[in-house]
Amino acid sequence: MEVFIIIVISYVVGSVPTSIIIARKVAGIDIREHGSGNAGMSNVMRVIGLHTGIFVGVVDVMKGWLTTAWLPIFIIGNGDVTDITLLRIAAGGAAVLGHTYTIFARFRGGKGIATLAGMMTALYPGAVLICLVMFSVTFGIWGYVSLSSMTAAITLPLSVLLLPSAGLPPAPQPLVIFSLIVPLFVFFTHRDNIARLRHGNEKRFDKALLLGRKLTKDG
Repeated sequence: MEVFIIIVISYVVGSVPTSIIIARKVAGIDIREHGSGNAGMSNVMRVIGLHTGIFVGVVDVMKGWLTTAWLPIFIIGNGDVTDITLLRIAAGGAAVLGHTYTIFARFRGGKGIATLAGMMTALYPGAVLICLVMFSVTFGIWGYVSLSSMTAAITLPLSVLLLPSAGLPPAPQPLVIFSLIVPLFVFFTHRDNIARLRHGNEKRFDKALLLGRKLTKDG
């Protein structure tokens, strides 16, 4: 019963549609009807502004972190290492699903990347740091949030598997398995972005281009 309660609470917390609420408060719009149509941080940043987008992102990250790091311990306690890891994954996963398929907005939410980042920060922060570096490099070269998110997702299981060789404690087996599932989920939620990338009409942040702009000038 306690496990069910944790999963339900996590889903509800994840379902809080941060971008939709903030966009209505700040700009009086439904963010899903503007820009890319995605109810997430990057679209808020594109349509409303940098600071508003960052605020949305921080809240969405905290949804994943709180439900993963704090909620299971608060309700059940530490318990067995394997059991608590499974419970944390279940709680964080429920929050990510809540963000992506929010019950408060007809199951039409964001891509889940920020909430997933918060979840993984609670579970294995070293891997998140490497994923963030890969995200930043990809974003600086091409300027696509979607491509950068998918690159980070592919990097996650590699980081989880390889970081122990650099001296970090090995991730619990359930977390290793979960990290292998993450890229599949991210690619699924970005299937429309993949189609737009293939057709060359995906929206990008031109102002974010660093190396990509330099390569264009030099070429």
